[in-house]
Amino acid sequence: MKVRYGDCDMQGVVYNPNYFVYLDDAMDTWIQSELGPDYLGRFDYVVKKASLEWEAPARWRDVVEMRPEVTRWGRTSFDVSVALSVDGRRIGVAEFVFISVEPGSHEPKPVPIPEEVRNALSA
Repeated sequence: MKVRYGDCDMQGVVYNPNYFVYLDDAMDTWIQSELGPDYLGRFDYVVKKASLEWEAPARWRDVVEMRPEVTRWGRTSFDVSVALSVDGRRIGVAEFVFISVEPGSHEPKPVPIPEEVRNALSA
């Protein structure tokens, strides 16, 4: 994700909430690349918990690389860690807990994670 001028605050660094916008886009891109662009018809998820620990800032025109990895599988939930870096320099790590929900419902009622999803995101 290339940092846009409007993503930065008065200190010239990415405004904190914008990292979560970047991370949301990175998750969708990752899952699309593994399950296909129509994955929402077969699998949907909601965020239960999100945290981000910063180590260094990203600035205007930096390219923030995000590498998601599933760190835990449950029956209806899964944890993902996302390493963030700029030019090979780690700038932070995000941790998420996601809940699998009925595709298209967006309801907080958990459903089992399909085996197809586990296999694809574990590769």
